[in-house]
Amino acid sequence: MITTKLLAGGLLLLGIGIIIGSLTNYRPSPTSSSVVSTNLNGTPTIQPSILPTRTETSSPAVGSFLVTRVIDGDTIELEGGEKVRYIGIDTPETVDPRKPVQCFGLEASQKNKELVAGKRVWLVKDITDRDRYGRLLRYVYLGDPEDPNSMFVNLELVKEGFAHSYSYPPDIARQQEFVTAESSARSGQKGLWSKCLEGNITPFISIQPGDTVLGDVAPTGSCVIKGNIGSTGEKIYHLPGCGSYEKTSIDETHGEHWFCSEDEAIKAGWRKAKNC
Repeated sequence: MITTKLLAGGLLLLGIGIIIGSLTNYRPSPTSSSVVSTNLNGTPTIQPSILPTRTETSSPAVGSFLVTRVIDGDTIELEGGEKVRYIGIDTPETVDPRKPVQCFGLEASQKNKELVAGKRVWLVKDITDRDRYGRLLRYVYLGDPEDPNSMFVNLELVKEGFAHSYSYPPDIARQQEFVTAESSARSGQKGLWSKCLEGNITPFISIQPGDTVLGDVAPTGSCVIKGNIGSTGEKIYHLPGCGSYEKTSIDETHGEHWFCSEDEAIKAGWRKAKNC
């Protein structure tokens, strides 16, 4: 009986020793939410700990940057060499080797220089990070975007008639603002709207004496002439009743247009379809 009690007592003491030893040697992992401390009588205790909150660093392509070069009306270069294409707008071409300098392109480029050259701008991303040419796609501000007094450069260019709205999903968070600004610039005959004939996207063609400036050329009312661009790049317009009219589709994002008259289509560089 005595032997049994001694054995039981020994096992109990051994268990207590193991427990105390494990607590004494406890070391929390770097991600533990608890720490081990010792109270006044030397007994280890476990207490909750508040770890620092993890902070996500800002993308190097979002924030404030110095503009070192203005490439054209809607493209800039930043310190470090990154190029930025303004989201949601388009200006007449001046540097595309595949195209001639377009009407009001030099004015748009100069305006962009006046606004941002040599200044620090804030960049804000929409959905897409870069375009197919590797350029950053950003909304550009002069000042903190949260400050209502900061100039929204993309919008300013459209408001003053140096650019037009150019919707390219999925980056359309601000597109309604651009559409509204373009409508106002059209009505006020600002910038290119008083100097250039155009369909909806391109090309921009200088107005000659006696020409009239186009208004909205949406495919409604009398604006039903289809300005199609063939696989070889040839521009052909189709009148209602022409042999290929019904099967011809118009994609304005590729430079195709709806025209209100044959004269308008011819001045824009299109020729009449041979089966008309």
